[in-house]
Amino acid sequence: MGTWGIGPFDNDTAADFGSDLGEAAREERESMIRAVLKRAANPADYLDASDGERAVAAAALAVGQHPDGEPACSIYGPSEPLPALPTDLRTLAVDALDQVVSDPSELAELWAEAAKSSDWRQDITRLRDVLDPPIPPQEEALIEIY
Repeated sequence: MGTWGIGPFDNDTAADFGSDLGEAAREERESMIRAVLKRAANPADYLDASDGERAVAAAALAVGQHPDGEPACSIYGPSEPLPALPTDLRTLAVDALDQVVSDPSELAELWAEAAKSSDWRQDITRLRDVLDPPIPPQEEALIEIY
């Protein structure tokens, strides 16, 4: 089937990752998520699409446990609850998402050719902004001259 939507689990690779997480022992799930994020955050040279798809799904799971995040609701996500993920995974997820949308990313190249490319990028930005919120612009102080 391939890819059927822009959501984090809306492709075969991410759905398989969600299934693998659901079948894994509870104590193994964090290390599985960490390994996926590390692989994407530090690619040897080129991030292949399947590593990128798993990284987006893993980042969505980190977002789901963030106080400002929403759970990654998908029938293709993990069927079993995740343990509380350590907060350091948030930084790793940001790094992974940055690689997913960068130039040496096969997933970014594939989405660039798709009709919903901008929707996909917006969804990645939404995930990233929960994990690493942008700093709001400072209002310039008004100086009155007498």
